Amino acid sequence: MSSNSPYQTDGCVDGLGNPLAKLSGAAAHCIVGHPPRRARRLYAIWLRHVRVYSKNLISNALPPFLEPIIFLVGIGLGLGRYVGMMDGVPYIQFLATGLLVTAAMFTAAFECSFGTYIRLEFDKVYDGMLAAPMSVHDLLIGELLWAGTKGFFFTVSVMIVSTVAGILPLGSIMVAPLLGFLTGTMFGALGFLVTSIVDNINQFNFLFSGLISPMFFFAGVVFPLETLPPVTRPITEILPLTHPVRLLRGITTGSLGWIHLFDAIYLVLFSVLIGAWGIHRLKRKLVD
Repeated sequence: MSSNSPYQTDGCVDGLGNPLAKLSGAAAHCIVGHPPRRARRLYAIWLRHVRVYSKNLISNALPPFLEPIIFLVGIGLGLGRYVGMMDGVPYIQFLATGLLVTAAMFTAAFECSFGTYIRLEFDKVYDGMLAAPMSVHDLLIGELLWAGTKGFFFTVSVMIVSTVAGILPLGSIMVAPLLGFLTGTMFGALGFLVTSIVDNINQFNFLFSGLISPMFFFAGVVFPLETLPPVTRPITEILPLTHPVRLLRGITTGSLGWIHLFDAIYLVLFSVLIGAWGIHRLKRKLVD
């Protein structure tokens, strides 16, 4: 610094050994700038997404809310009259338990694929956010928490409709919002990984048409997995949606077993491992 500057750096360093400014004069002291705690940084990122989303709440929230309701009414009431019972419960109840978490899947996958890509490549939102005292990891973990929050919100929405309509008893599905949050986080992590791979926004069609939509039909939502050919069963166990659907059904019917413990472990490990991999790959894009 210039000798005329009121700031000096001699002997004034932070916890990492980096020089800090120091006021000159008799009452000289270091000017120390402490970044906010991680919890506060993550909350700030989460709150930013809440505010942006709520500016157009009706147009943003109504379509994802109506889609599972329309499917529940159209297929559950229509086809349910011919199917009758499935796995020991009325078909509309069987379908409703699956739809509680599919709502979380669709909204979180969209948020962390199309949404993240647009913020990264077109709106350049992350450039401004990274100018604040936060790291790339803070930014992306905050986005995953937002994806989980959307999963929680839409699961609660479907849960309320199912309960008010008398389809599912509230006491049996109280854990559904937690599974909705975990499902949202899991598919947010998957969205991150795909976003780190694609070269342009049109390639997300492979994610939704090639994986998300087929998964809806082959993960036990519409019919039991046991009805599929044995050769396809290992494939269904790989699909992420299989596990929250089966876990929620086990809880609502009171038929929990060791397979449901595996489902819970899968939910956590998938979110952590795929999320870490996606964040690592996205970090390179953000830094570059």
